[in-house]
Formats: sequence, structure tokens, C-alpha cells
Amino acid sequence: MKPKSKYVLLSIVMLVLGYLISFSYQLTNEKKPGSMSAEQWDKEYESRQLLIEQEEKNLKLQAALQKKQKNVQDYEKKLKKDKQAASGLVEQIENLRMYVGETGVKGEGVQITLEDSSYIPADENANNYIVHESHIFKVINELLISGASAVSINGQRISADSYIFCNGPVVNVDGNQFPAPFVISAIGDPDVMISAFTISGGISEQLVYDNIVVKSEKKSEITMNSILQGDRKS
Repeated sequence: MKPKSKYVLLSIVMLVLGYLISFSYQLTNEKKPGSMSAEQWDKEYESRQLLIEQEEKNLKLQAALQKKQKNVQDYEKKLKKDKQAASGLVEQIENLRMYVGETGVKGEGVQITLEDSSYIPADENANNYIVHESHIFKVINELLISGASAVSINGQRISADSYIFCNGPVVNVDGNQFPAPFVISAIGDPDVMISAFTISGGISEQLVYDNIVVKSEKKSEITMNSILQGDRKS
């Protein structure tokens, strides 16, 4: 082969090799992950903007939701307070109705029995040896001071408007007459009421001094109907 032909052939080989290298390099660049066209960049930018806008909307919605949740919690707290207040009012009303005798009541308490003296000296006035309304008043007042929530005399419920007076050998309570013995029942703390009633120098001793037979005892359960029912049951 002539030297000139050798150089021509070598040039052709080098040209083909250069083209192959150039094509391979361009193809490699096109396949790189970071290599994108302008259209792809626009689409990606648009997607990113939509994502950012959606995230901002989500943040606003989350803030609005938190505000509404707080409003609901505040309303629940207010409702709870109102419910407690209403419950307290209902309880107060029920207690007041119980105190005035409009509702029946049951509970532990005490029972005080007053009897006329069984012995009356011949030269003494019989009125000095029987139970009078003043004696009954003393017992009732002492029981109420000691915390009694309800009181009855021989089963007749006592209210703030009740009246008690003697009528010969009997005692009249709100128009109902009762002979001795007089059983005064009171619902409340039995220990407190008995202690107050039997304290030294107290009502019990005063009644004995007035020649009244006195008996006091605790009761595990006393039942009283309302004044409106008019059922005398103790």
C-alpha cells in the first residue's frame, strides 16, 4: 500500500471515531437525570407552584380547624359550667321544697318522746305535770338548731307555717289534735342532735325539771310524707 493511501485511510478512521465519540457524549448527556428540556422545566416549576399553593391552603385550613376546635372546647366548658349551675339550682330547690315540707323525705335521725308525769301529788296543780306547747317548741327548736332537715309530731309534718297550741289534755298541730305521748321525730345527724338535746343543762334536763317524762333515741330510718299528702306516718 502506498503511503498516501495509508494516510487517507487513517483520516477516515479518525473521522468516524470522532463522530462516534461525539454522538456517544451527546447521548450520554441526554440520558443524565439532571438534564431536562425547557418544557420539562416549565412543567416542574408549575407543579412546584401548585404544591406550594396547596400547602399554604392546607396551613390556612389547619389554622381554621384549630380555631373552630378551640371554640367548641370553650363552648363545652361553658355548657359544663351552665349544667353544673343548673344542677346546683335544682338541688337547692329540692332542698327548699324538703324544708318547707312539699316533698317526702327519708333518712336517719332521732325520736324524742314526751309524756305527762304519771304521778301528780294531791296538793299540786295538774297543769304543772303535763306536756304543754312550750315544751314541744323547745324540743323542735333544739332539733332544728342541731341541723334537722324535717320534723314531725306524732307523724304530722311540721312546716314554717305550722301552729301548735294546747287544748286541754291534747295538743293541736295544724288543726289536728294529738293526746300524749307526743313523739317528735327529726331527720338529720342523730349523733349531733342527741348530743345537743341531752347536753348537761340542756333541753332534756329542763323538761325533766318541769316534771315531763322524756325519752330520746336514735333511728336508722325515719320516713315522712309531704305536708300536701297529709298522711301522718313517722
